Amino acid sequence: MAKISVPAGGALDRSIRWTMVAAGAALVIGLPYAMSPYRVYTFTMVAVFAIATMGVNLLTGYNGQISLGHSFFFAVGAYTSVILMQDHGWNYLLTLVPAFILTFVLGFLFGIPALRLEGLYLALVTLALAVVAPPFIKRFDDLTGGSQGIVVRKPPAPEWSGLADDQWRYFVTVAVAVVLFGVARNLVRGRIGRALIAIRDNHIAAETMGIDLAVFKTLIFAYSAAFAGVAGALFAWVVGFVSPESFTVLVAIEFLTGAVVGGLATVLGPVFGAFFSQFGPVYAANINPAAPNVIYGIVLILVMIMMPTGVVGLLRRVRDMVIDRSPRPPDLGDPTAHTIPTQPAPAPEPVSAHPHPSMTRGTT
Repeated sequence: MAKISVPAGGALDRSIRWTMVAAGAALVIGLPYAMSPYRVYTFTMVAVFAIATMGVNLLTGYNGQISLGHSFFFAVGAYTSVILMQDHGWNYLLTLVPAFILTFVLGFLFGIPALRLEGLYLALVTLALAVVAPPFIKRFDDLTGGSQGIVVRKPPAPEWSGLADDQWRYFVTVAVAVVLFGVARNLVRGRIGRALIAIRDNHIAAETMGIDLAVFKTLIFAYSAAFAGVAGALFAWVVGFVSPESFTVLVAIEFLTGAVVGGLATVLGPVFGAFFSQFGPVYAANINPAAPNVIYGIVLILVMIMMPTGVVGLLRRVRDMVIDRSPRPPDLGDPTAHTIPTQPAPAPEPVSAHPHPSMTRGTT
């Protein structure tokens, strides 16, 4: 089958990209107007989990550090937002800033001792964070409400917006997700991203090239935790209730599963992973209400077998089968296409038959 030629970086390639972006934006904007309130809530949760999954993807996908403890930072962000809203009267949007800063600092501090750990050892240590999160929350019941949790007043839609409350929360969550995904895209495509990939692929070679492993590893751990913290704050608004059981180890596993299913080290992968995390259990329960977890596990295994590089990896393979994105060769009819302007080489100096006087000086 002949491929469609779309040279990478060309005008047609850019047009296709912008067309897809515009179509995606139209779909995201029009979605809450065509869905029931329950579906709007579900898609809002997709945006929340996409942010947290992107945090895990930054750490695991781009830096190669496996984390099973992001539910801890998710909980810190949620309770930070709730306490500031309920006890101190903060505006819900303003609580995103301290949620980001606090989890950023905690992630940085935790990243320092994590420098000595790699692979499964780091995964076990971060798993301990997820395990201690619920009892840690229960310990400070005066502040967190203990096992009973805290009922959160969901942010209402402003009158000027003309939106229903659930639609307003959807658009706020999506807007925050777009901003954070833009931050993540700039991170991974800039100097930090190149350093992280170099460390992931060969940390010895990266260190030899002058990359400070400690700085970049702790920095990306901090950003990763901050993404989870902001997602936790959004989660508290959307659900309207927080309790220790909302932040168990299973939540951390969902984040990591979403990053892997969507496609590690990709910007759009967490979005597909969040869809899988939210809709997978629902459809598994529809297939067999008696054993939804079994169906979900089977589907997860099949997805990993059929798409080892995630959904984004599969889409890229399909694209490469249909579209040829190799650079367009120069026009052979253009006489200047293969010519490089050069100055004529200087003519060699004539060799004199008589030697220079200096060459015969001192000889007899």
